[in-house]
Amino acid sequence: MSESGILQFLNPLLKSGTGIVGLILIVIPLAMALFPQYIAPYDPYKRVARPFQQPSLVHPLGTNDIGQDILSELIYGARISLFVGVIAALATVALGSLVGLIAGYYGGLVDEALMSVTDTMLLIPILPFMMLFSTFMGRGYINIVIVITIFAWPGVARYVRAQVVALKTQPYVEAARAVGAGAARIIFKHLLPQIAPTLAALIMLRACASMIAEAALSFLGFGDPIQKSWGTMIYWARRSGAITSGAWWWITAPGLMITMTVLGFAHIGYILEEYYNPRLRRY
Repeated sequence: MSESGILQFLNPLLKSGTGIVGLILIVIPLAMALFPQYIAPYDPYKRVARPFQQPSLVHPLGTNDIGQDILSELIYGARISLFVGVIAALATVALGSLVGLIAGYYGGLVDEALMSVTDTMLLIPILPFMMLFSTFMGRGYINIVIVITIFAWPGVARYVRAQVVALKTQPYVEAARAVGAGAARIIFKHLLPQIAPTLAALIMLRACASMIAEAALSFLGFGDPIQKSWGTMIYWARRSGAITSGAWWWITAPGLMITMTVLGFAHIGYILEEYYNPRLRRY
């Protein structure tokens, strides 16, 4: 993204208190994900103390059932949690946008066929089918990204289709068609740039849902138990009896980080959507 593109992205956020809060909430986990080796006090895979130690100055979030430092786990876990959330959101919006662009531009039988598939996918209970697909595909975060993308794109496709149906009758589209521009050029050179700003908002909002989905699947045992993520931290806390042992800090820490990060993405997404969609503006 160019410097002007970054400024254009940040401009509506910096003008809103909600947007600033969202940026602050995102900066913390982003720093944890990018520089864990400089922030984490210990190696998250090494035993550094007795199991189930309560929070202290030496271990601010205590230790887990095998004596690993939970703060270090939390910091390193941000990398996978954010990776899954952001990559799944990008893949979801890309696939949904492609379907929505094609359906909205061509209309007719193409539109009916694609929207029939979309509507069918919207009726499917997502979590049970995510669990089913994860069982067949095996554990791993790449597989979780694929599963989330498979079941999350229909909402994006519906939204993009509605935008394209309204835009394709605009004079600049008719002019492009009149001078002989092909369908692909019109879709990707004229229609896509018009909806790109709202797609940025959709990516932020889908990142929220993707992070929650990753945490849910990891909690249910479909993540990679060897890797550190906030979802697998809660999974191991449940399996190791953290609740019955009174180790509240083990579950509370990743839960709060998931909540904080999701709220950050949601604030940014809502502000961008409000800014780029005139019907949602308050001013």
